[in-house]
Amino acid sequence: MKRMITGCMLLLLSCLQISAQRDNARSESMAPLSRVESEKMMTAVVDQWKKDKQVLLRRDYEGMAIHHDTLELKLWKQLYGHAPAGDRSMYISMHGGGGVPSEVNNQQWNNQKYLYRPAEGLYVAPRAPVDAWNMWCQPGMDELLSKLIQAAVVFDGVNPDKVYLMGYSAGGDGVWRMAPRMADTWAAASMMAGHPGDVRLINLRNTPYMIWCGALDAAYDRNKLDRERGLQMDSLQKADPEGYIHETHIVEGKPHWMDRVDTLAVSWMAQYQRNPYPKKIVWGQEEVLHQHFYWLTAPQEELARYKTVRLEVKDNRIDISECGYTHLTLWLNDELVNLDKKVGVYYQGRKLFKGKLKRTRANIQQSMRERDDIRYVFPARVEVKM
Repeated sequence: MKRMITGCMLLLLSCLQISAQRDNARSESMAPLSRVESEKMMTAVVDQWKKDKQVLLRRDYEGMAIHHDTLELKLWKQLYGHAPAGDRSMYISMHGGGGVPSEVNNQQWNNQKYLYRPAEGLYVAPRAPVDAWNMWCQPGMDELLSKLIQAAVVFDGVNPDKVYLMGYSAGGDGVWRMAPRMADTWAAASMMAGHPGDVRLINLRNTPYMIWCGALDAAYDRNKLDRERGLQMDSLQKADPEGYIHETHIVEGKPHWMDRVDTLAVSWMAQYQRNPYPKKIVWGQEEVLHQHFYWLTAPQEELARYKTVRLEVKDNRIDISECGYTHLTLWLNDELVNLDKKVGVYYQGRKLFKGKLKRTRANIQQSMRERDDIRYVFPARVEVKM
């Protein structure tokens, strides 16, 4: 009996010790950090993320094929020019073809490999994972492209703020959809000879965008619809002059093939870098739903196409003018606001929150885990209910 009591007491003491250790670890992760301390912690978390990704993605990247679920994205890549480690540009260039036999898409892939040449950067021509008209914008493409960028960051020294998207014909169809859908990923994007379909353009507020189409490219009304979308971009920029940077080129006398005049898009895009912390955001859900956009997170269970958020930051005040969700998480750092002072959040003029926010290790680790992007690591956050 004494042995049983002693064993139970030892087990209880062990459980209490484990519980205390967990409480201490939780307390440490939630302890407030200074700006300098949080910057050191973010560097350490990013360094560990890179090591983890080297293990997870090495086989795919060295095998020149990125995988997600049942999809495979075969790669061809070429380095041009010179850039310091960690500051290399990246151009993802999507081929034409579509719902045609595989050998036709393979031929279009081979053509895309040499269609454009940046002065500097990693030029990647992937092979579409399926043979279909919408081969570049099916569900799963978002994850494939994200994994490709992550691999390029850790293995080829790509700067994630200098990643550019482009594509021709069916690849242009893909740019029309993937540029707005992943607008917080791209430094800039250029669409060549593609069909816009029913995509909305509001997400391109902070993503410079180029439209190229031959004036004689009448198949599927590409020339007419691309011209109309250029006018839509004009209207968006007129209403918001600091956003929606764009150029529209409907090339006179040219059919579907534009005789490479569109190669000017490469140097045009290269002048821009992604701003991961824009102080004005317009976010509309497209056909593939995203829980995160720039420094915002929406509730997973409420995501639906066309739900929209609009907000703006001035000094330490965040004004939300439109929100299709019951609540919203704002991830913040010292580039967006001064975290040593009170932060105010307002919805259509009504105060939702005002107070000081803590920089914590828990926020840094969670944002790194959720976003998988070394530029979307945040020391502070606030969740507000509309």
